[in-house]
Amino acid sequence: MDTDLSIDQLTRHLRRLSAEMAPTDGRRPFHDTYLRTTEAVAAALTEGRFVDAGWVERWDVVFAGLYLDALESHLAGDPVPGPWRVAFTAGTERRLPPLRLVLLGMNAHINLDLPQALLEAIPDADWDDPELIARRAVDHTAIDEILASRVAAEDRELRGIEQPGDRTILDRLLTPFNRMGTRRFLAEARAKVWHNARLMAEARRAGTLDVVLARLESLSERRVEDLLRPGQVILELTRHGFGVTLEAEA
Repeated sequence: MDTDLSIDQLTRHLRRLSAEMAPTDGRRPFHDTYLRTTEAVAAALTEGRFVDAGWVERWDVVFAGLYLDALESHLAGDPVPGPWRVAFTAGTERRLPPLRLVLLGMNAHINLDLPQALLEAIPDADWDDPELIARRAVDHTAIDEILASRVAAEDRELRGIEQPGDRTILDRLLTPFNRMGTRRFLAEARAKVWHNARLMAEARRAGTLDVVLARLESLSERRVEDLLRPGQVILELTRHGFGVTLEAEA
């Protein structure tokens, strides 16, 4: 994908893709969730809620490009990273509730793609500038706040496309706790993303980035087991975490 797009051009492209997806397409629940989130980030940019709006816009477009490149490869029948392969095919192999499909997409995009997007948006020299990195971290946290503000609305969107049985009586009773838990595990995962991006920046300098990226992909792919396990998935993610953590080289 062209990473020179503006975020408004990006959202228009995401809308076009959404319109081309059938309502029953298993990729659509994540895609539409991501579209709405991107629209929320675009609105926050207009409202001046970031320290460096220009950087956030470039970073967000790079971030989206990783998803869109994976989607394009998948549609062309080309190989894609393991977590994306599962996210794109899970809804075709067996029917899954929309929530599970969204979580599979989030796993690939947050745990695998987001550290790579940060790495591309923050050159090596910038990591050596504590004041600049502090500003980048503030904007990273501001995205957390946007995600948290979207949780209730996205839960309502999912209810609108669920089928009977997708949400049990217990699920409905646990709705307030699930929403609170989602905010918590999203913040936890994104904190781990920042940690992973730092380690990847060190690996880039050391010439071992490919090795570290393969390890990150493996960790993200293993998270799939947790997302497909029967039971109260949100509560389990709240207890055990959604993110993955790269270990520093000894």
